[in-house]
Amino acid sequence: MKLTYRLAALAALIATPLPAFAATISAVMYKNPQCSCCESYANYLEHNGFKVDIKPVNNLSQISSDAGVPADLEGCHTLMVDGYVVDGLVPVEIVKKLLTERPAISGITLAGMPAGAPGMGGEKSETWTIYAFTKDGKAPTVYATE
Repeated sequence: MKLTYRLAALAALIATPLPAFAATISAVMYKNPQCSCCESYANYLEHNGFKVDIKPVNNLSQISSDAGVPADLEGCHTLMVDGYVVDGLVPVEIVKKLLTERPAISGITLAGMPAGAPGMGGEKSETWTIYAFTKDGKAPTVYATE
């Protein structure tokens, strides 16, 4: 009986892909109802270990502002993940770096909707600068470039 149970458990283990054992990272995305690149970005995140709850809102600028995102650095959506704000189409490697390093900031942002960014079409034609920001009024700093 024990051998049958162990064989069944082993078979289940072999049949389950490794990503299924990785912890899922929960996030909430606030986006304008008419923006379709945000759903593409959420799909991109979900293919990389996130579970994204999408919330269409008509006051995205207010949500971003309340989260501390500088007005001139706002992206097309605001993502709340594990105590941080991720604004815009930030590549997943940089989001995971943020969640691993856990710096003393409110969040990070990739302003605008640059071509080739995750969720956007087109070819990447420039270096992206991802800024770190806080809610204390200090100037944003460069967190990463991609």
